[in-house]
Amino acid sequence: MSGETKREVEMKSESHRRSIRKVSARAPKILLPKFLALLIATVVWLPCMHVFYKPDVREYLKDNDIPSKTRKLSARQMDTWTKPELRQRELQKMQAVNPEWDLMSRTYFVLALANMILQDSNYKQQAFDIIDAIIDNTLRLEQEKGFQHFLLRYGQSGGWVIKPPRSHFVDSEIALMLGARRLIEEKPSYKALLSKRVELMIYRMRQSPVLCAESYPDECWMFCNTVSLAAIRIADVLDGTDRSLFLSSWVNKCKLRLLEKESGLLISAFGVDGTPASCAPGPEGSTIWMACHMLQIVDKNFAIDQYCRARKNLGGSILSFGYSREWPVGSESKIDIDSGPVIPYLGASASASGLAIVAARAFDDMDFFTKLLTSLDFLGFPTESNEHLFYNTGNAIGDSVVLYAMVQGPLWNEVEKRSRK
Repeated sequence: MSGETKREVEMKSESHRRSIRKVSARAPKILLPKFLALLIATVVWLPCMHVFYKPDVREYLKDNDIPSKTRKLSARQMDTWTKPELRQRELQKMQAVNPEWDLMSRTYFVLALANMILQDSNYKQQAFDIIDAIIDNTLRLEQEKGFQHFLLRYGQSGGWVIKPPRSHFVDSEIALMLGARRLIEEKPSYKALLSKRVELMIYRMRQSPVLCAESYPDECWMFCNTVSLAAIRIADVLDGTDRSLFLSSWVNKCKLRLLEKESGLLISAFGVDGTPASCAPGPEGSTIWMACHMLQIVDKNFAIDQYCRARKNLGGSILSFGYSREWPVGSESKIDIDSGPVIPYLGASASASGLAIVAARAFDDMDFFTKLLTSLDFLGFPTESNEHLFYNTGNAIGDSVVLYAMVQGPLWNEVEKRSRK
């Protein structure tokens, strides 16, 4: 032992242990003030943290104008459709992850551009060129690759109940784009395309006892069926047809068969016969917020009822940061590609929260809208330059949903105005 006796080693060890005990005894006295300081700072900081992320809503929303941040958000997406390399990269990225996002990002962007034209005529020519490019490209892909091009893999299998197989998801999204384009300015070549698709959607919806058509084999999605209703309503306004009886019958059927008993909210997915689907048997935030917005031009009172119920059962906030649950408390289901990751305990979902921004804006719920936008600025990690704005944690569909939330209103107002005429 390096010349040391056993006794000397024992004495050194005992001395070392006494030193440790002295330090340990002093540790609480040293650490306690620091811990209290940290605790006090946390208590003071957390309730104030939202102040640093709370946006100035005027930078996003303005009557009869498009504010700077919204213009930057749209510029980034316009580049996607005017720069071929960027478009190919973005669309391939979404096709690889979820082909549905490819089609949905197109629809939200077309709706956003239509609203922007009504707010600022300076966008008219450029926006029309992009809208037509999106619609024509979508129709070409559908014709060349089939409707399955925009579906998840299981949509390419058999088991379709309504023959011949078609996806109501694809039909409704394309119909809504055609309707929005014609509503802003008539395009004769799109008139017959919309009329034919609307008649086909209604025919297929009538094959179901709940007046809903399937988006996937024996899966009817409330999201898609409400989108189709909005497209049908727009077609009536454009062409002087009257399908109000069908629309009211749809609402009555849903009230009888497709509402969750506990919350009174529309369920998300069900079979052609109306049986709740095992994959999504109850209401979902990633569906209901969009559904109640689409219903605004179909049955305003029912739309308001569904929004209020969704707000009560799904909307939430912590320290002024807003969020939406994916499912009502007690109705939790399994996480899927629509819900995205769900935060434990809160049940918050990015998909549901993003679409909640659309609904909050549509129903003029500015308190909830501001809180949701605060969360977006905090968790979305926005990148802003002199020309562009985008969110690093999102993708093309996320940015198009947010853009649509910021500019929506004029298009639905146009539907209402023409309805009164």
